[in-house]
Amino acid sequence: MAKILVTGGAGFVGSHIVDAFLAAGHEVVVVDDLFTGRRENVNPDCEFHEMDIRDPRLEALFQYHKFELVSHQAALGNVRASMEDPMRYADVNVRGGVNVLECCRKYDVRKIVYSSTGGCVYGEPRYLPADEAHPLQPRDPYGASKASYELYLPVYQMNYELSYTILRYPNVYGPRQDPFGEAGVVSIFIGQMLRNLQPIINGDGEQLRDYVHVSDVVCANLMVVNKGDNGVFNVGWGKGTSVNQVFHSLRAILGSSAREVHGPPKLGEIRQTYLNSAKAAEVLGWRPTVSLQAGLQSTAEYFRCTLAKQIAPQVA
Repeated sequence: MAKILVTGGAGFVGSHIVDAFLAAGHEVVVVDDLFTGRRENVNPDCEFHEMDIRDPRLEALFQYHKFELVSHQAALGNVRASMEDPMRYADVNVRGGVNVLECCRKYDVRKIVYSSTGGCVYGEPRYLPADEAHPLQPRDPYGASKASYELYLPVYQMNYELSYTILRYPNVYGPRQDPFGEAGVVSIFIGQMLRNLQPIINGDGEQLRDYVHVSDVVCANLMVVNKGDNGVFNVGWGKGTSVNQVFHSLRAILGSSAREVHGPPKLGEIRQTYLNSAKAAEVLGWRPTVSLQAGLQSTAEYFRCTLAKQIAPQVA
């Protein structure tokens, strides 16, 4: 069993990874600045530090704990916000990430697992489904920051023997995703429908995305603790689903009367992207298992329960 640091461990995906690491018997420390993460997401069985990954105090944690593995989930992750403040995204996602790498180098961390984005680093794909050999051609500062950081990992491996695995996530959804934010169409639509608010579909809604349930992403992270060293892996279904399809599926699941209303398309948004994960299947033995319909159903039920107290007067 390993001692693991999870950056962003109070966030949507990171908190699920923490739970899985603890269940597997690992010792876990979480660092999260709670900008988008939530204190209530943090498993009580781990050690928690409210801290930015750019903070110089991060080094003291590495010195004290002697981590074997770092699961680097922390990042600013809103495409639209990155268009408005690209400097901040570079500062957190690249400079903050390099701070993590420097701590890994100084205190002999064996491996870092990095959560990248297959939905953004490939830009508007030249072919579909996009595999790991597809050129990196992001169209927004968020994707550019994630792709830039990927380039640092082999540098640290070659010079300092720090192993790494890069997991490129598609559109991840599931419990604990923020239903009141600007990213994550599944949770946003669910939150709006449960509150009897009108969802707005950006553009014509025919944008295609690869929707993967958070539990499948967690499985990939568990697998690469001791597999996939110095490799890059997509974790997706390899097929696209339109935003319109997601809207209509959720409307049926929730029994909502929300109309299909469209707004203007968003700057920097990719038209269609989905991921070829054959390499993850071959090398890691990873395949997604939660179908979109089953995942939407379980996610809707989760939010129906957790939002009930806040929206009880409005829920039909």
